[in-house]
Amino acid sequence: MYVIFKNELEIILTDKLENQAKKNFFFWDALSDAIFWEVLNKENISKIYFYHVSLDLLWSAFKNRFKKITAAGGMVRNSNGKILFIFRNGKWDLPKGKVEKGEDIRDAAIREVQEECGIENVICDQIALQNTYHIYKEKEEVILKESVWFAMQSNDQNLTPQLEEGITKVVWLKPNEMSSALKNTYPNIKLLINSVL
Repeated sequence: MYVIFKNELEIILTDKLENQAKKNFFFWDALSDAIFWEVLNKENISKIYFYHVSLDLLWSAFKNRFKKITAAGGMVRNSNGKILFIFRNGKWDLPKGKVEKGEDIRDAAIREVQEECGIENVICDQIALQNTYHIYKEKEEVILKESVWFAMQSNDQNLTPQLEEGITKVVWLKPNEMSSALKNTYPNIKLLINSVL
């Protein structure tokens, strides 16, 4: 199963028929391009299911309808169990950014965390924690952004927000301090945090 977000809309790609009776369940093979975009742009729905017997084929076909961008970032913890959050453009988020051409994904994650938070001492796991996906419009293009997340550790206290990226705060939060931040964050960040904590 793949979960992709478009604002608050949850798009679920599945090879299981158990959700067939639910509203907004579509068989991928019976879906024209026009109906796909019409469904994706519907107002006031919270979930859409796209089904195909082959999840790999479905994922490949779904991705091909968008311009793709890859980002990398980190869920950074310190020795006290706190997690590093940034406040960017009015929302709480985790540090991440676009992978540059030819850049190793793990190196990109470390670079973005260091740049956005002003920290230097970051230890990064070798294997990614999870990938999250979201769709947004930029100019006239609809973009599918894949964010690859790594578990990281740092005890750096010299936090400096990268103002030119719209980041105004960088803070360490304990799990029991995160509830207000999670009320004002993106669905894919909630998904990531809930899957790890």
